[in-house]
Amino acid sequence: MSVVTGRIIRFDEFRGYGFVAPDTGGEDVFVHVNDVQADKRLIVPGAFVEFTVEEGERGLKASHVRLLDRVPSARPAEPPAEPYTPGPPHEDGDCDVLSAKEFTDEVTELLLGAAPTMTAEQILLIRQRLVRLAANHGWVEV
Repeated sequence: MSVVTGRIIRFDEFRGYGFVAPDTGGEDVFVHVNDVQADKRLIVPGAFVEFTVEEGERGLKASHVRLLDRVPSARPAEPPAEPYTPGPPHEDGDCDVLSAKEFTDEVTELLLGAAPTMTAEQILLIRQRLVRLAANHGWVEV
């Protein structure tokens, strides 16, 4: 177990879970309200936290989550969900290759926008499978 810092990228205070992006990079880490040692209303996107990374049943999990002094003053407004519109096809057949992190971030936002009642466990499982699929097709760099 190691103590790291990071930034909350998503947290649903009513459902009690979200994700934190470690400052060291790598996979987003699941965070549950029971592991937060602060008022859960202060755990908002953009909030800086310190936490211990553990291996959970479904991937990385944050525990002993402490809020750091660098906190955004207000909860940022959520942009409205936009329907997917494919871009024009590339003439040479090539497309941009995303990093696994970029792909995972986009998938998370799409899943939460499309199905806000999904559990964190469901989101983590779907993300893992989609990253494997994308890596097998060469859509992401791993």
